[in-house]
Amino acid sequence: MAELWELPAGELARLVGAREVSSREVVQAHLSRIAEANPHVNAITVVLDEQALEAADAADRALRDGAAPGPLCGVPMTVKENVDVAGSATTLGIVALRDAVAPRDAPHVAQLRAAGAIPIGRTNLPEFGMRWHTDNALRGATRNPWSAGHTPGGSSGGDAVAVATGQAPLGIGNDGAGSLRWPAQCCGVAALKPSLGRVAHGGQASPFGFQLLAVHGPIARRVADLRLAFDHMCGHAPGDPWYAPAPLRGPAPAAPLGVAAVTGLDADPQVTAAVRQAAKLLADAGYQVAESLPPALDRAAEIYTQIMSSYGRVHEEQPPVETIASEGFVRFWTAFEEPWTRAAGRAAFDPMMERAAIARAWDDWTASTPLVLAPICTLPAFPVGADLDPGWVAGWPAALRMSVVANLLGLPSVAVPTGQADGLPQGVQIIGPRFREDLCLDAAAVIEAGTPRLTPIDPR
Repeated sequence: MAELWELPAGELARLVGAREVSSREVVQAHLSRIAEANPHVNAITVVLDEQALEAADAADRALRDGAAPGPLCGVPMTVKENVDVAGSATTLGIVALRDAVAPRDAPHVAQLRAAGAIPIGRTNLPEFGMRWHTDNALRGATRNPWSAGHTPGGSSGGDAVAVATGQAPLGIGNDGAGSLRWPAQCCGVAALKPSLGRVAHGGQASPFGFQLLAVHGPIARRVADLRLAFDHMCGHAPGDPWYAPAPLRGPAPAAPLGVAAVTGLDADPQVTAAVRQAAKLLADAGYQVAESLPPALDRAAEIYTQIMSSYGRVHEEQPPVETIASEGFVRFWTAFEEPWTRAAGRAAFDPMMERAAIARAWDDWTASTPLVLAPICTLPAFPVGADLDPGWVAGWPAALRMSVVANLLGLPSVAVPTGQADGLPQGVQIIGPRFREDLCLDAAAVIEAGTPRLTPIDPR
């Protein structure tokens, strides 16, 4: 029989709601798993043991008193350290922010709590969430449970590792340039980057670039758990001008639903093989799959970089990076500054105007193939330290083009594992029309059903 920490979020909620197990038993099982696994991977930075057990006891009392169970009743979740959790520091991985305790939950964290979820730990990220490997001076490095010599991804690397190793069935992170999907690929879990406007930002003020390009979303071991969490983190919150109360499910599309499979990106052969494997699973399930290339992909990546460069960094508001970040982050940014600048390409007269033109071209391209099956990154998980090498990191912006185009256009995307190669997990993403997360999740569930389950795993 499976241990409680091995079970998916939906099954845990069912068991607690039916009073077959107590919420305290579920939380305690995960606390024990954290004590066992986390010393090997450093994914969870702060264990919220007392608060989690108090919340579990309160949930159990409410059920005994006849209260209806919430849809996430008793489900432990981790929360990235750049998302507010009441009474816990929102550090952004910065030493100077170690005591920046949030007075209240971020809106989506509060909504998940209201549905019954229980924060059990805070999770690691790179400084400012601005590196694709998880390490910082405050908390140290997070290790990939598949291979300590390879990156766990970033910036939501702590949540991906925590979920992959069974320390929680659900992690809450964010994605401004693949920061949910890339760690999911590296660690063999699933992730959902919602549409722009789906999940209210609220809480902290953030630069325009992050308001436009970054979104909050869940990480889980099962696609069904992504849907469960997503359904309960999309409520309205004041202060977010981008929020859009769109229906969670749209009209049924005409069958067969078209899928554009992107295989011509000069990707690593293992990555291309993962896309073709997923394409076959979708075709076998009745989707109409055709290989294709997106329009203006290079220009989309350039416009993304221009917007994030001009409106995503607060140069005048913060001290020099070398005075507040780790030596590793400074080395990374020194190596990446030239490729990042070069990735911006020709300066646009108006980046938002070009963004609109690219969006129209994308809509035309997907008129008959609403879903896009693509690599998350054209490379598998890289060796630790590779992103400090100026020669290696020069190719990184091009490797992430299919992820940042979804951020630029505000489109939903689901990352889903496809198996493993050379001892490392592989995965793909399904990108869909704006506010059609349901279609992305449906297709990802088909891929998941045809793929051997990879997690939870013991750190190796």
